[in-house]
Amino acid sequence: MSRKIAGFLIIIGAFMVFEWINLGFNLAEGHSTGFYVVHGILIAVNVVLGVVLALIGWRGYMGTARRGG
Repeated sequence: MSRKIAGFLIIIGAFMVFEWINLGFNLAEGHSTGFYVVHGILIAVNVVLGVVLALIGWRGYMGTARRGG
């Protein structure tokens, strides 16, 4: 994996985590319980995906750094 792709994955992962956590804090009150359950699941899944993407990018970045690329 190139350093550009690894850096892109790190940035996308960090953005996803920030954006979905921010959405969680900005949900307005007054909705049904189902609304909060669905959005809670969406937030949890996307935060996990963001962390996984960032970790893949980090491992790729460190791998190219060790190889000298």
